[in-house]
Amino acid sequence: MDASEASHQIIADLLEARTGQHLTESRRWRVNSALAGIFRAHGISNVDQLVCLLADPGTADLAQEVVEALLNNETYFFRDKPTFDQLPAEILPELAERRRDVRRLSIWSAGCSTGQEVYSLAMIFAEQKERWQGWTIDIIGTDVSHRAINAARSGIYSQFEVQRGLGVTQMLRHFEETPRGWQVRQEARAMVRFVQHNMLGPHPGRIPFDLVLCRNVLLYFDRATRTEAFARLSGAVMPDGFLMLGAGETVVGQTDRFVPTSRRASFFEPACAQPTVTLRKTA
Repeated sequence: MDASEASHQIIADLLEARTGQHLTESRRWRVNSALAGIFRAHGISNVDQLVCLLADPGTADLAQEVVEALLNNETYFFRDKPTFDQLPAEILPELAERRRDVRRLSIWSAGCSTGQEVYSLAMIFAEQKERWQGWTIDIIGTDVSHRAINAARSGIYSQFEVQRGLGVTQMLRHFEETPRGWQVRQEARAMVRFVQHNMLGPHPGRIPFDLVLCRNVLLYFDRATRTEAFARLSGAVMPDGFLMLGAGETVVGQTDRFVPTSRRASFFEPACAQPTVTLRKTA
């Protein structure tokens, strides 16, 4: 292994230690471009020089900068819309039936990035205000990235960001234009909260959640870390709750802690669950 390869391995190890994400060979091509801003800020030109800086005492902030730069924060509103549409059409009505006595729903978006997924959920409830009248809706978004969580808390997005996944009517209904950009209106912001959190640690709720969204996060874990993540997720979902994964993700062949729901792509239930009500289609 030459010096440059060794330096890339050190950076990969740093990312994995801080986030659990595995920097595969197929992803290493983007390291230099992802770190270009750090190179400029510190007057260096390559990963070898960066690793030398990281070896100095007192570089915790720099190490965090490196990790933040390598994280993939790609997201947009109502991402994978055909899958997302199953939430208001089937999953949330089913949960409403199961929670009709307590009239409370708790939802966790793990790996929420800059918050678009969380606010998409809030918009669903805001658009069905009468249906959820008298309910307590608690939506928490978490991400390992401090920078992403700060952006999510602000609820402010550029013109480009609000147009990704939203029609003009939705944009005007749920956002207001400010000097800093388009901000999510207070009605939706009041339903959500954001916390910096590593999903490989204990889940962020006092009790398990009714619905957990963990989409396009497990793709970046190696098999052993993915197994650990599923173990954490199984403790975070109520026995009769749901786990939602990304469109290209599955539990099949990955874990025995969850099983696919009948006919519903991307939605899974704890293996111990014995639901008494079958998912139904709604208008």
